[in-house]
Amino acid sequence: MRKVRDVLRLKWEQGQSNRQIAQSCGLGRATVADHLRRAVAAGLVWPLPVELDDAQLTQRLYPARPGKLARARVVPDWPQIHQELRRKGVTLQLLWQEYKATHPTGYQYSWFCAQYTAWAGTVDLVMRQEHRAGEKLFVDYAGPTVPITERTTGTPRPAQIFVAVLGASNYTYVEATWTQTLPDWIGSHVRTFEALGGVPQLVIPDNLRSGVTKAHRYEPELNPTYAEMAAHYGVAVLPARSRKPRDKAKVEVGVQVVERWILARLRHRIFFSLPELNAAIQELLTDLNHRAFQKLPGTRQEWFARLDRPALGPLPAQPYEYAEWKKARVNIDYHVEVAGHYYSVPYQLVSQPVEVRRTAHVVEIFHRHQRIASHRDDPQPGRHTTVAAHMPKAHQQYLEWTPERLVRWASHTGGATAHVVETILASRPHPQQGFRSCLGLMRLGKTYGESRLEAACQRAVAIQACTYKSLESILKTGLDHRPLPGVAEDSTKPLPVHPNIRGADYYQPTLHDASPKTEEPS
Repeated sequence: MRKVRDVLRLKWEQGQSNRQIAQSCGLGRATVADHLRRAVAAGLVWPLPVELDDAQLTQRLYPARPGKLARARVVPDWPQIHQELRRKGVTLQLLWQEYKATHPTGYQYSWFCAQYTAWAGTVDLVMRQEHRAGEKLFVDYAGPTVPITERTTGTPRPAQIFVAVLGASNYTYVEATWTQTLPDWIGSHVRTFEALGGVPQLVIPDNLRSGVTKAHRYEPELNPTYAEMAAHYGVAVLPARSRKPRDKAKVEVGVQVVERWILARLRHRIFFSLPELNAAIQELLTDLNHRAFQKLPGTRQEWFARLDRPALGPLPAQPYEYAEWKKARVNIDYHVEVAGHYYSVPYQLVSQPVEVRRTAHVVEIFHRHQRIASHRDDPQPGRHTTVAAHMPKAHQQYLEWTPERLVRWASHTGGATAHVVETILASRPHPQQGFRSCLGLMRLGKTYGESRLEAACQRAVAIQACTYKSLESILKTGLDHRPLPGVAEDSTKPLPVHPNIRGADYYQPTLHDASPKTEEPS
C-alpha cells in the first residue's frame, strides 16, 4: 500500500503525469492508471484521512465480489489425509480430487498440498516419514534387559527384548528371548509373522551380527540363514545404514515406547522363567496397542486392522524350519566335517569349497548352488556317514571285503584276534568304516608276527581296548610280552635267600610236636 499512497500523492498533490509517476515508483503505466481509477471509484481525496490504515485502504480499493463473500470453504481433515496416504497407491492428488468432489467450493490443489505439508511439519519426525500399508517392518532389540531368577540358586539371568514395529500403523510386537544369537533372532521373526497373520514387503533390521554378516552402505552381506528365512516368507531384507538411526527411527521410537510402557512397569516384578516373562509382556503389549495416539486419532490396533493387516502378504503353508549354514572345504578323504561328524560327498570334489545346510534332521551339502549330497543328521562326533556312490573305484574295492571274510582271516591268527576284529566291526555304523582298521591289523601281523599280534589282542581284550591304535601301542612298547592283568607271576620260581624270609618249611610240624601225649597215672 505504500506505493499506492505514493501514486496518489504524486498525482493529486504534485500533478505529475502517469508516465512520470510510473518511472518514479517503478510501476507500469497501466498499474498507475488502475490505482487512480480505483481511488476515484472509492471516493478517496487527497490528503487521505489519518485513520485510514492499509487494511481499510485495501478493502476500499479492492472490495470482495458479492458472489464470493458468503462462500465458506471446508478445511480438509488432515489426520485422515495423513492416514490415507499410507495406503498403497494413494497420492495427494487423488485425495484432493476426492476432496473437491465432496466440496466443490473447496481449496485448490496448490493450497491443498502446501497446507498438508505445513500440518505434517507439526507431527513427530518419525510420523512424517512415508510408510505404505503392509510395506515395512522394523525390528531391533531393546537396550535394557529383564532379569530372570533361577529358582534353585537365585542367580539372575538377563533376557533380551525383541521389538518389531509396522511402519504404517505403528502396531508393535514384543517378546523376550535368552540371547540375540541366530536361533533366537530367526525364531523371533517367525513368531512375529505368525502374530501379525501375514508378512510385509520389507524387513528393516539393524546391523546385528545375527542378521548381517558384513555391513555395507550399498551391498550389505546377509547371514545365509537370515536370507533363507526371508526367501521362505517372500520378504526382502533392507538393513539400516551403519550409524544412521533415522533409517530405523520407527523402531527406535517403538523401543522407547516399549521401555516406558512395558519394561518400566515390570521393573518391580520377579520372574522365574521365560514363558512367565513373555506372558506378562503380552498382557501389557495388548494394552499398548489399544492405547490412543497423542497426535493422531485412533489406536495402533485400529490402524493395524484398517491399514496393515489387509495389505500384508499371506503366510506360507509351513513355518520356516531353522537351518544353519556354514562354509567348508572337502577333505582329502572326500568327507566334510559338520559339528564333529563326517559326511561324504562325491570324491571328485576333494579340496573344493562347499556350503553346508544343517537342520534338525537333514544335512545338505551344496557346490556352486547345486545340492551334491544329502544325509540324515547324525549328532555323534567322530563318526562317518558314507555313501558308496561317493567313493572312487579304488576305494570301492574295499567292498569286496566282507565282515565274514575279515573274521575268517583273523581266526587263523587266533581267537583273540578274531574277537578284536568282530568288536571293531560291531562298533562302526558302516562296515567299510571298520575295514581300514582291520586291514591295519593285518599289517601289524606281518610286521610283528602273528604270535605277538595274538598276544597283543589278548591284552587288548582284557583291558577292553580293541582299537588299532591300542594294539599298535601294545606292540611298540612290548606289553604283549608281559603277563595279562590279573594273572599272577610263575609261583614255581624259588624265593630269594634272606634271613628275614622263613620259607614254607618253617610252618611244617616237627617230630616232637607230632608225638602223642600220654597221661601220667594218678
